[in-house]
Amino acid sequence: MIQIHGVLDLIFWVLAIGAFAMSVWALVHAVKTPARAFAVTGKQSKKLWLIILGLSTLFSFASAAGYFGIGLGQLNLFAIASVIAAGIYLADVKPAVSEVGKGGNSGPYGPW
Repeated sequence: MIQIHGVLDLIFWVLAIGAFAMSVWALVHAVKTPARAFAVTGKQSKKLWLIILGLSTLFSFASAAGYFGIGLGQLNLFAIASVIAAGIYLADVKPAVSEVGKGGNSGPYGPW
């Protein structure tokens, strides 16, 4: 029974590290994106997304560190919410704001 718990702890720790990496990726992209891109696409403001993704990164780090006895517990509501927040940003906001400023001469088969 102890071996099963060890394997499950390892799996959840790897998932927590993945959630942390996803949150950091979303936060770094939000920092690098100009604030005008959020306004042009009709998404929430850059400031709000930085707050949401900053908390997401903090909670996912605390969840991943919780496996070493520091931080939050293993799998909790904040870790799940951080994955959802980063996922919404990466799936919905990132593609929209990435298209801003990519204008120019574009033909049917790409730019020319």
